[in-house]
Amino acid sequence: MSDDVIRIGFVGAGGNTTKRHIPGFQAINGVELVSVANRTHKSSQRVADEFGISTVYDGWQDLIAASDTDAICIGTWPNTHHTLVLAALDAGKHVLCEARMAMDSAEAWDMLAAGQEQPDLIKQIVPAPFTLWADKTVKDLIANGFTGDLLSVDVSLSKGFIDHDSPFTWRDDRDVSGNNVLWTGIFYEVLMGLIGPATSVQALTTTNVKWRQDDQGERRYITIPDHVELLCEMASGPIAHIRVSTVTGLAPEDTIWLYGADGTLKIDIHGQKLYGARRGDSELSEITVRPEMVGSWRVEEEFVNAIRGVEEITHTTFEDGVRYMEFTDAILQSSQSDKKITLPL
Repeated sequence: MSDDVIRIGFVGAGGNTTKRHIPGFQAINGVELVSVANRTHKSSQRVADEFGISTVYDGWQDLIAASDTDAICIGTWPNTHHTLVLAALDAGKHVLCEARMAMDSAEAWDMLAAGQEQPDLIKQIVPAPFTLWADKTVKDLIANGFTGDLLSVDVSLSKGFIDHDSPFTWRDDRDVSGNNVLWTGIFYEVLMGLIGPATSVQALTTTNVKWRQDDQGERRYITIPDHVELLCEMASGPIAHIRVSTVTGLAPEDTIWLYGADGTLKIDIHGQKLYGARRGDSELSEITVRPEMVGSWRVEEEFVNAIRGVEEITHTTFEDGVRYMEFTDAILQSSQSDKKITLPL
């Protein structure tokens, strides 16, 4: 298929799809954007007009079944991913599915099994973008002994002071987002890429904002935590502490700290700077990420190249998606039971 035109249809065309996926595909030679089905005909037509997409469908079923597509880009909320992925695979279409993979790990396992039954089709989950720029360098430093044996990991992610006034969104709705909590799944995906998976999770969570108003002015009660503290045993050796919160005002910058027997690494996530120090140093120094080691967003290119048979999916496979969905399930199980949950489930 390396010389063939790849025709892509879009089910769901929200912010990430219009900001990243559609422009990303448009920049690739031999890719045609043929159809879109958003939540309403009006919004679908608006996207079609903006990006020159020829066909608007009022329902996802017609778009997926149509003979005018080779691949489906799913940009909907997590509660639809399981249904849409299975339908696309059943129709013989390659699938790029927005994160978060599913509502829970049971759905994720179904999606993985369906994909394994279609080995000639490409299956990809949209990856976490936050540390792509540093991943190769950090893994190379660890592999070459900069840190020595990893002993402890600290991940701190904060959105600032508690906010009672923001409107209710799909991220607050367990019926839409499932067991996904804040950014825990996507940052666990980051950790897996750097140091491997966890073997256990202990979780304490709180829901400090009990309700928000939706766009209809209705009070909607919230059961998804807005503050999460995790202790994780990692298969590679260290204990990881992960704090994800929307209520910790003036918290330190979002960072990942990797503490080893011989050295320490600090990833400044949003500042996109890497720091390190070794035994005997008195302070951290910035580590230059060499140009040839800088990673970047190339999800659409990787997806198309995989369809064409010239590249394999690395960011992110369905197998990794299952792992982070099991991690999010383990957070819920641990917080409800006050017990350590062993992974894999």
